[in-house]
Amino acid sequence: MLRVALPNKGQLAEPAREMLREAGYLRLMPPRDLVIQDLDNDVEFFLLRPKDIATYVGAGTLDIGITGRDMLLDSGAGAVELVALGFGDSTFRLAAPSGANMTPHDLTGSRIATSYPGVLADYLQRAGIDAQIVRLDGAVENAVRLGVADAVADVVATGTTLRQAGLQIIGDPILVSEALVVQRANAPTDPAVDTFVRRVTSVLVARAYVLLDYDIRTSEIEAACRITPGFESPTISPLHDPEWSAVRAMVPRSDVHRVMDELYERGARGILVTAIHACRL
Repeated sequence: MLRVALPNKGQLAEPAREMLREAGYLRLMPPRDLVIQDLDNDVEFFLLRPKDIATYVGAGTLDIGITGRDMLLDSGAGAVELVALGFGDSTFRLAAPSGANMTPHDLTGSRIATSYPGVLADYLQRAGIDAQIVRLDGAVENAVRLGVADAVADVVATGTTLRQAGLQIIGDPILVSEALVVQRANAPTDPAVDTFVRRVTSVLVARAYVLLDYDIRTSEIEAACRITPGFESPTISPLHDPEWSAVRAMVPRSDVHRVMDELYERGARGILVTAIHACRL
């Protein structure tokens, strides 16, 4: 049985469960259970503290898990990234008192509060900044106001909380994070893991692409195919009127309106967009 770690709280928890439901897992999920057996798919899910997931997976206690890149790198565990999942985006950044006009190198000799000491220590070493790390659990925004630090390093979504605490972001992002599927480094090939990754990847593709169907004059087929080349090649079907053909192709969801405009200018008509719920490519 495949053993999978899932975050039990935080911004990754519900998006991870929703993705797995789209992938055919967790159709029945008791609201308070911390261990869930998906007998139909021969998978056992463990709901864990997000920061602990990489540690369990890296130790080989669990086969794979879903956590953030920031938490994976901070853990120092022997786990590696398998698939980036496209949700839970955030950045890890430095912030100092507003109006100080500081750069990251101005923090040499200062105290920097963070709840991600591993990520911060790696950055400081790479950047050649000699600073003291003040480790805190949870929110660190008030560390400067309370006098325990001169700056902070934290996960930032909009920066509103930092500004409310009288801080401003300095320098470029230390780390750009998102949700990941992680596995123990050098783990042997496991067909169950391969199936899990294939299912999750199919959800990513289904979310990123749509099916586009349209009718176009047969004389314009080559031009239309350059606009909609499809994932491998578009499907071309003859219509009752030999001067017209039907075309079906996958196109990126983000480009669909631009593509529809170009096709319409080429004379395409009956342009229809259909969502993709699942796929294998």
